[in-house]
Amino acid sequence: MSELAKLSREDLKKKHDDFVARHAAFAARGLKLNMARGKPSPEQLDLANDMFDLVGRDNFTTAGGVDGRNYELLTGAPEARALFAPILGAPADNVIAAYNSSLALMHDSVVFALLHGVPGGTPWSKQATKFLCPVPGYDRHFTICERYGITMVSVPLRDDGPDMDVVERLVKDDPAVKGIWCVPKHSNPTGAVYGDATIDRLAAMNAAAPDFRIFWDNAYALHDLVDGVRIANILEACEEQGHPNRVFVYSSTSKITFAGAGVGLFAASKENVAWMTKAMSARTIGPDKLNQLRHVRLLKDEAGLREHMKKHRALLAPKFERVQAAFAEALEGTGVATWTKPRGGYFVSLDVLPGCAAKVVELAKQAGIVLTPAGATHPYGKDPDDTNIRIAPSYPSLSEIKDAAEGIALSVLVATTAKLLERQR
Repeated sequence: MSELAKLSREDLKKKHDDFVARHAAFAARGLKLNMARGKPSPEQLDLANDMFDLVGRDNFTTAGGVDGRNYELLTGAPEARALFAPILGAPADNVIAAYNSSLALMHDSVVFALLHGVPGGTPWSKQATKFLCPVPGYDRHFTICERYGITMVSVPLRDDGPDMDVVERLVKDDPAVKGIWCVPKHSNPTGAVYGDATIDRLAAMNAAAPDFRIFWDNAYALHDLVDGVRIANILEACEEQGHPNRVFVYSSTSKITFAGAGVGLFAASKENVAWMTKAMSARTIGPDKLNQLRHVRLLKDEAGLREHMKKHRALLAPKFERVQAAFAEALEGTGVATWTKPRGGYFVSLDVLPGCAAKVVELAKQAGIVLTPAGATHPYGKDPDDTNIRIAPSYPSLSEIKDAAEGIALSVLVATTAKLLERQR
């Protein structure tokens, strides 16, 4: 398709009218498709169904003989900590397995820091507190900050991580900057993968706040769609640069086994782990060790974990390919949209002409397609350019994905041609 902005007003109006008619016909089909959140599909959840049978009436003890039905083991079953340690890049003793998601651990880390401070600092609540937020980013991170009154400062996200010139300047000059959110591998929503140089600079940079922390949300550590995607070990990098306490690492099995019954994971320096353990001890006497044992018995070891993830890849990769094909067919060469081609993760990031994202989401809803609200990928839900939309292909069936992507593309074409006509007045 030719670049729409170069068309005469008459030709552009004809295009717009055609897109409107096609959109109306699509909406008349009465489809109900949801691409709002990165939920695993039922087929993905089924991959872990064997867990239902792996802990029963006579096999509920840990390898060390602890009764998994009872209290104890605040930091999690040792075999669960050992299983996930290589993925987190930490020794098993520096891993905590707790709660059912990494989001819960991130939330509690922030709250504990606000109430008690982190090693090397005082309670964050007694001072102005700011977080750096690479954008586009993960809305749940922003929700935590907004809920607890932490000021968010947007930082541009590039293909190899946040703009480090901006990050280094902000942390160097402002002691109120206490943290930065990072999704280092297959970032939500762009799919960015942090480069080695970015990770080295995060580890080495001078921070005005001695208690500055990197919140390293490695949610998609194993969620590759292609081979050969790797990132450097942030814990080792911080240790080498003389900042061993700088980073909190998070992950979970939420998109590996059961999203609602996963295992949350935290890794850090020994001092940070001791801090987290002490803070958690007022909240709980112990995690769900039965669920942790189910995971260990299903996945067995790192090799088994990676084999399990190949099954996820087989289900997810065709869905992402269909989104790419549909967007390319409808939008390539139009000049009104660009989109990412991620090597893993759960999302495609779609950018449209400034001032059009909210309208695209509205038009998609009219066509029967639910999307994440425009602005969700920015702090306070406000995308200053109204341009970014997060696309989540994981949940719909493969047969539904093509329809959903075509409906989104039509919505883009209707909204953007209307905007171009408005500019030509």
